[in-house]
Amino acid sequence: MQPDYDATTALIVVDVQNDFADPAGSLSVAGGDGIVGYVNAQIAAALDAGAFVAYTQDWHPPSTPHFVTAGGPWPVHCVAGTWGAALHPALTQDAGPSVRKGANGEDGYSGFTMRDAGTGDPVPTELAGLLQAHGTRRVVVCGLATDYCVRDTALDAIGLGYPTSVLVDGVRAVDVRPGDGAGALAQLASAGAVLVSASNARVVDQVRSAIPTASETVA
Repeated sequence: MQPDYDATTALIVVDVQNDFADPAGSLSVAGGDGIVGYVNAQIAAALDAGAFVAYTQDWHPPSTPHFVTAGGPWPVHCVAGTWGAALHPALTQDAGPSVRKGANGEDGYSGFTMRDAGTGDPVPTELAGLLQAHGTRRVVVCGLATDYCVRDTALDAIGLGYPTSVLVDGVRAVDVRPGDGAGALAQLASAGAVLVSASNARVVDQVRSAIPTASETVA
């Protein structure tokens, strides 16, 4: 089912970058490049309806506590100014501003908030201000990856009071542990997100298999 866009909607395209979306990327998400056509169609639909579109990008320094080389959990990825940090070349890239996160070594996954690498204190990005400036009342989220940056961005949007939809056909999971992506969808549904998919039965099965008692909301 196609989400309804209007001038009070913001479409947030999360981290559709080469290191995640390209099979040659250092933290490639299986099937990540397969969402690009769908995401482009959503961007076009949002723009046609007068909605606001924003992108997020990891934009890390060469060394950060986020990386395994400095004791973190992840391989080096999305280093600022490199091929890996660039948006996927097939993605429509000129529909709105890009919010770059982690540029000063901050940790975290959400497009709205990061954590100071030294103190752990929350550090906001400019995304919330952009939504407020555009009169946003509802948020739609897609991108990479379901179980990290998509999940945390959508949860923060809900926490800020925005009715939030997640485009299940426009996300893919890392699945470090099998089922992490389904678990993230269940967590989002329990938090009040609307899971939008052209294949409703598949989404419901994923959510139920992850958390049988979760409150699923599927459009």
